[in-house]
This record gives sequence, structure tokens and C-alpha cells, in this order.
Amino acid sequence: MKLKSVFVVLSTAFLLVGCSEENTQTQSQQEMDPQSIKDLVNDYSIGNIDAENASITSEQLIVEETSGEKREYDLPDDEFFVSIAPYVKNTHPCTNHSLTGCQGELANEQFDVVIVDASGNIIIEETMVSGENGFIDMWLPRDKEYEVRITHDGKMAENNFSTYKTDQTCMTTMQLM
Repeated sequence: MKLKSVFVVLSTAFLLVGCSEENTQTQSQQEMDPQSIKDLVNDYSIGNIDAENASITSEQLIVEETSGEKREYDLPDDEFFVSIAPYVKNTHPCTNHSLTGCQGELANEQFDVVIVDASGNIIIEETMVSGENGFIDMWLPRDKEYEVRITHDGKMAENNFSTYKTDQTCMTTMQLM
């Protein structure tokens, strides 16, 4: 009888410890500071962290592991993630950027990028390099409207976009001409 009681006590203790660790993990994911979330997005984007799928909506980073586990991380309240894949010949339709699956045509290329807000303020004006996935990742202020101009090898593309809750995070419609 004593052995059975010890078993029940130990089993209960292990169960409580397991639940406690799970709650802590969920809590820490929700409480990640904005820079840690941005670093995590970058790590998935450049392949420093592997996952079955990691995609980003206007509000969350959603990670699906090969084990089937799914985690969701809230993005910063004041910043919006957008990933742009300029192209010459080949593109694909995209709404929410897949950090682990989307592939643009122009990988590891230099682009001159200018982003101006609706008031005419220059938000970004710099030379940027696309990743191995052919995308240029950036964080911009939320709830704004922008014009983007990208030039590369004497070709240019322009587009308007916004960073509201219902907007896409993946832009694959900028054909360089």
C-alpha cells in the first residue's frame, strides 16, 4: 500500500511540474519583448532556425514544427513586418509571407530602396540586399500608407502599400522594368 501511495504522489508531482513548465513556456512566448520577436522573425527568415513552416501575418508570427507543435507570437504593436521580392521575370502570388517557404527570383542582390509615407516623409532611403530567399525584409510603422520605389541594374519598380491590420506582409508584385 505504501508503494502505491508513493507512486501516486510522484505521478502527481511530475504531472504538476509538466503543466507548470508548459504554462511558463506559453507565458514567456506571449511576453517576448519587441526586439526578441524581430530577432526571431529574422532567424527564421535567414534560416538560422528550422521549422516545418514559419509564416507572418500582420499581427503574428506562426511557427509549425515538424513535431506538429504550433506556436504563435504576437508582433510589436507599433511596427509592421513587410517582405518585398522585386522580380524581373518570375514571381508568385503571396499574401502572408512564409519565412520558410517563399522564394523570390533575385537572391542576394543589391537594391536601392526608398519608402515615403503619405505625408512625404522619407522613412527608408538606403541600399539593401535581398536574402537567399530573394526577399527584402523590413519593419515599418503601423497604420500608415507608403510608396515604395526599388531600383536595381537600371530597372525600377514602384508600388503603394499600407501597414494596417488587414494588409498583407508579402509583396511579390514589383516587376523591375
